[in-house]
Amino acid sequence: MKKGLFLVVSAIVFSFFISNAQTVNERKSGNGPVSIDTILTPEIGGIKQAIEIKTDDANKPILLFLSGGPGSSMMKNAGSFTNLLKGKFTIVQWDQRDAGKTLKLNPSPVQPSVEQMGQDTYLVIQFLRKELNKEKIYLLGSSWGNVLGFYIVKNYPELLYSYFAANPVISQLASEKELLKTLKIHFKDNALAMKELAEVHIPFKVDEDLFYLRKWLFYKEGKEFVTTNDFKTGFLQWSKTWSPAWNEVMNIDLPKTLKKVNCPVYFLVGKNDIQTLTSITKEYYEQLKAPRKELVLFENSGHQIHQDEPEKFQKAILAILEKSR
Repeated sequence: MKKGLFLVVSAIVFSFFISNAQTVNERKSGNGPVSIDTILTPEIGGIKQAIEIKTDDANKPILLFLSGGPGSSMMKNAGSFTNLLKGKFTIVQWDQRDAGKTLKLNPSPVQPSVEQMGQDTYLVIQFLRKELNKEKIYLLGSSWGNVLGFYIVKNYPELLYSYFAANPVISQLASEKELLKTLKIHFKDNALAMKELAEVHIPFKVDEDLFYLRKWLFYKEGKEFVTTNDFKTGFLQWSKTWSPAWNEVMNIDLPKTLKKVNCPVYFLVGKNDIQTLTSITKEYYEQLKAPRKELVLFENSGHQIHQDEPEKFQKAILAILEKSR
């Protein structure tokens, strides 16, 4: 679920502009490379959704990022973890429904579900293929973004050159159970933590179950603001939108439901990730049948590789790209 939770509960002010949805051919002038730096707002799934496209050459293949959360955006800080990737890709960031610039444009008229957001992802890919005149794209999911990414891998593999799964959601019910055990051991001498963690039920019965689990996970990571009333208020407000979708995620168990895929899949995994447990991802990687696969372990990362080791994160993707040619 990653950093999206505490990003969501903070007051985030976005500025945005709306560009006309011209195709690359319509924008093209002269014979040189077509550069794009814009945010488009096509209608996706019945609402306008913000899609940022940046490239110095529109002929470069598309790399679409699927943000974590749910409810967070990678758009604002994308430059810090795409500065190397932009040399090889057309970089696309998308603010999903009820997140970031898309939320500013229009809230979702219905409560988001996994199926609905999976279809949103499909429609975004189709929009990009038409907009940039591409047969396929590269796709990267971060944390929750892998719920959507593996939805595409399972249902529409023909649209992908390959899929990059960064700290993916694989078997989240098992991961949350192990996280609770880890936190109880870590905070065994903290009376308040032990009291609140003792109240957590998995599967979650009430929103406070997930709140206490994330509160003490984030506190363990050094985020002391999670002990404030403002954080709790914000988190529980986030829960009104996202708890139903996250409870759906708790039922996802890829080792049972997706044993074989028809496109290359590359796993980028933080060695110290206890939110989407690294050992679960490793086990899934070993059993998954795919045309090509690889697992890259990031020794100095937890759940947010693109922030913890942004240079290695990008170089790993570029190395995989080079080997796959």
